[in-house]
Amino acid sequence: MTRAYNFSAGPAMLPSAVIQRAQAELADWRGSGASVMEISHRGGAFLEVAERAEACLRELLQIPEHYKVLFLQGGASLQFAAVPLNLLRGKGRADYLLTGLWGKKAYAEGGRYCEANVVCDAAPDYSGIPAPQGWNLDGRAAFVHYTPNETIGGVEFHYVPDTGEIPLVADMSSTILSRPLEVERFGLIYAGAQKNIGPAGLALVIVREDLLGAAAEGTPAVMNYRLQADNGSMYNTPPTYSWYLAGLVFEWVKEQGGVRAMAAVNKRKADKLYAFIDASDYYANPVRPDCRSWMNVPFTAGDGARDKAFLSGAERAGLLALKGHRSVGGMRASIYNAMPEEGVDALIAYMRDFEQRNG
Repeated sequence: MTRAYNFSAGPAMLPSAVIQRAQAELADWRGSGASVMEISHRGGAFLEVAERAEACLRELLQIPEHYKVLFLQGGASLQFAAVPLNLLRGKGRADYLLTGLWGKKAYAEGGRYCEANVVCDAAPDYSGIPAPQGWNLDGRAAFVHYTPNETIGGVEFHYVPDTGEIPLVADMSSTILSRPLEVERFGLIYAGAQKNIGPAGLALVIVREDLLGAAAEGTPAVMNYRLQADNGSMYNTPPTYSWYLAGLVFEWVKEQGGVRAMAAVNKRKADKLYAFIDASDYYANPVRPDCRSWMNVPFTAGDGARDKAFLSGAERAGLLALKGHRSVGGMRASIYNAMPEEGVDALIAYMRDFEQRNG
């Protein structure tokens, strides 16, 4: 099967082995005569799929027993509201770190339900993370929310913020499964699936059990973590096919050697791409070096006209979805788990050739 190198930020590239397996099983799943998309989510066959996916994820991330794992609908953006609705627990304040567009969106949505305090703001250019010494943490906050990796700006925390006894909440949509993770450092982790987990439409929530059971009055039932946990993420019909594919991705990560092995490859991919950009007088990355993302690498080639020519040629070369987000322009290479190192090598080779031809 011939596949292009897809650098999309999301929906992102899936492992070829997962695509091939899903293709083989699509019409007749396990000899049932039906697709996995067509079987009941409450039947024994799908319950086995769900249980196996959760067990594999727990093994990969070493998730402690006192954390619940939820497979929900709505993507990460729905969690911008679900988090305060479930975690305020009668408190009227929450802390937010603003290091890019997604952190700002979470903050804006959180402000609909509580007094949202800005701990730090990397405005105006969001090219780095303010030093913790200058943060304005509110000791009365119900939780502290941050975005470990800003997909659009390519800004990443390379450490876990210390919030003391206040639960730390992380939107890990673009970093989960890319490296080891100390789950117990967090009260809640959530992630949209469409980057390192599977297709769009699924959201993963990992939440410490003592934080459940105090959802705000008026919280929609499908957004109530306690109800979803008590019903095995099936209070309503879940996104079954996305869940099935997520399970295949978890198994694939395990086959690669787990998250430690993924981390080694991911760091190597990012290092070689940044090294090439930094060594060039033609390309530039706007992010402070100590905050550069392993997963999303924005860069420019000098001006808008040149960027347009770069993108057109890249598509012809089988390098897809390199256009930067509309809010920042330029280019962006998203190099999640499923992007093989050969894809980064191909991108660097194209960048070198483009520079030689257009420099």
